[in-house]
Amino acid sequence: MPRIIKSGLIQMSLPMTEGEGTIAEIMEAMVQKHIPLIEEAGRQGVQILCLQEIFNTPYFCPGQDKAWYASAESVPGPTTDRMAEYAKKYNMVMIVPVYERESAGFLYNTAAVIDADGTYLGKYRKNHIPHTSGFWEKFFFKPGNMGYPVFQTKYAKVGVYICYDRHFPDGARVLGLNGAEIVYNPSATVAGLSQYLWKLEQPAHAAANGYFMGCINRVGVEKPWNLGKFYGTSYFVDPRGQILAQASEDNDELLIAEFDLDMIEEVRNTWQFFRDRRPETYEKLVEL
Repeated sequence: MPRIIKSGLIQMSLPMTEGEGTIAEIMEAMVQKHIPLIEEAGRQGVQILCLQEIFNTPYFCPGQDKAWYASAESVPGPTTDRMAEYAKKYNMVMIVPVYERESAGFLYNTAAVIDADGTYLGKYRKNHIPHTSGFWEKFFFKPGNMGYPVFQTKYAKVGVYICYDRHFPDGARVLGLNGAEIVYNPSATVAGLSQYLWKLEQPAHAAANGYFMGCINRVGVEKPWNLGKFYGTSYFVDPRGQILAQASEDNDELLIAEFDLDMIEEVRNTWQFFRDRRPETYEKLVEL
């Protein structure tokens, strides 16, 4: 029987920003804005739902205000527990990206993976941390230290890559070698050079590694930082690198697509990516 998956991505603009409320109020407003679309995903039978990078806060990294450290929380913790209720209610796997506080001074850009029964399966911590041109992430996040885990969910083997990670093909390959069937990339990225790369890099990862990807980007301009326009355009891409479904550039949106995971075997049997790899020839590269 075909392994048909219905998956969803939510792209969202900021309802309340710095100066319009406390950090706790801003976070709660963002969660409340997501809930109707999370509920809609559940009603439409979405089996795997992914939210955008640090979904319950602004993308505060254009500034360097340590007040935002207060938005970090444990994982699992209050927000993941709250999202687990929706996962269980709708029998829906959820990827929930949040700002993680492991302990004092140990803060990460993290995505939790929650299974369809509400069980917390684990987390991915963003490995590649930019620190340039308004993306001052090293002020807020330590580099990930958990490798590239793949999670066996009720419906599929799922991996996560976060935003800036997508510029590095190495981790994308490791996720494939670790068995990922779908890789989700929650992001916060603005117009410019990034917009060209947005539709280049992730289809290339999908094609090079023979898996599906769900790529999420927020929308709108976030004040007071005014980094630029978050251009949305969330999409799903198949193992041939073809975009299956795409959201708008401007609107809050739940994007849903159905696809057959058996396509992975078909593509890999055709191109034999994993049979034909030559790891023994990569040793010099690894030594560097």
